Parts: sequence; structure tokens; C-alpha cells
Amino acid sequence: MMLDFNIGLGGILLPLLLVLLGASFRILREYERGVVFQLGRFWKVKGPGLVIVVPGLQQMVRVDMRVVTMDVEPQDVISRDNVSVKVNAVVFFRVIDPEKAIIQVENFLMATSQLAQTTLRVVLGKHELDEMLAERERLNQDVQQILDSQTDAWGIKVTNVEIKHIDLNESMVRAIARQAEAERERRAKVIHAEGEKQAAESLLEAARMLSAQPEAMQLRYLQTMTQVAGDRTSTLVFPLPMDLLGPLLAGRQRGDDPLKSGG
Repeated sequence: MMLDFNIGLGGILLPLLLVLLGASFRILREYERGVVFQLGRFWKVKGPGLVIVVPGLQQMVRVDMRVVTMDVEPQDVISRDNVSVKVNAVVFFRVIDPEKAIIQVENFLMATSQLAQTTLRVVLGKHELDEMLAERERLNQDVQQILDSQTDAWGIKVTNVEIKHIDLNESMVRAIARQAEAERERRAKVIHAEGEKQAAESLLEAARMLSAQPEAMQLRYLQTMTQVAGDRTSTLVFPLPMDLLGPLLAGRQRGDDPLKSGG
């Protein structure tokens, strides 16, 4: 009877021992770490590879060390110039300290997501709409730096933040289009006025040079007459400047006739 009892007990203990032995072996991949607790207290971080956990005495929590890509849900943001927009973004982060990620925060994925939403609203709310549209790279860096500093206590490194979309209502889109059109018209008028100013300065400088040399003025006049005379399809009445008649009038006043002097 005793022999039969020992055989029956051995038949029960052996399978149980095999089950416990099989439950003691854990295999962690290269990108995984295991946070091991012994009787409820933190013991050590293990992995990757084969890890032995004593059933009943130790518990292990797996932690993924790869970069996590997290979409931030669209957030209602009111800019500094009181414009309401919807903004969504994407956050890239990874766990660098498994111990802190498990012990310091209940759910580091949920905590990082909520913190990213709050930080996005706070940072963008400090800027005007034009800055959101034109300086997106600087805003990305501001959000990333704030998130990285606040998640450092959780053993998380935020590597990058990218603002994906800034959605505006139809009235605001039309207002921005009108503003852009007005800006283009303003630039066109400024360029035209600048060209007129440069042309006037050039004409003034040319007039000063010609007035300094009367002979140059006469040559310019004769050149203009030659150019006009080349077109014989019309009759032109061209005024004769007093500068050319001056010598003739002076000779007549002295009694000399330049036309008769030649015989």
C-alpha cells in the first residue's frame, strides 16, 4: 500500500515540477528587457536572452525598448490672436530606463500621450496664427524639449515631435487668402515706386551732365532730330532750341550777317 502511495505521489509531483520548471524560463528578444520583482520589491533588470524567474517568488514585467510612434489626437487650440484651430501631431519616444518606466508611472504610454496633448495646447496657445504656419520647425523643437524634460523622470527619451496638420475654418482660410493678395499688391506697388524713383534719379543725373556741357546738349538734340527724320511717313514740327540760335542772333546784333559772309 505504501509503495502504491509513493508511486502516486511521484506521478503527481513530477508533472508539477516540470510545469514549474517550464514556467521559470523566459526568453527576451534583443529589443526587450525584463524588470524583475522579488517578493514585491524591485530586484534587477534582465535581458535580452534567457531569463530564469522563480515562480511564486519573482515576477517579471516586459518592457519594449524600441522607438514608439504615437499619434496625438487633434487638439482645439486658441492662438494668442484669438484664432481657433485644430492641431494634431506625432511624437517619437523610447524607453531608456526600464526600471523608472515601470516603477515611477503606472502606464507610461498613456501618461506620455496625455502629457503630449497638454503640452501641444499650451505651447501653440502662446503663438499667433502666422507663427504657427510659418515657424512650425521651431514649435516642434519647443514641444519636444518640454516633453523630454518632463518625461525624463519616467525613464523616457522624446526624440522628435512633428506637427502634422493645422486645420482652419473656411472663413479664416478666405481671410488669409485676402491678406496674402493684399500683401502681393503692396509689394508690387513698392517695386513699381522704387523703379520710378531710380528712373527719376537717372534722368536728373543725365540732365545735370548735359547742362554742364552745352555742346553735349546740342549734340543730343541733333541726334534726336536724326532719329526722328528717319521716319518719313509723317510730318513733324520740331522746335529749334534757343541755344542753337544764340550765335546767329548775336551776330545780327553786331551788324554781321553770317549767311552773307560766305558770299
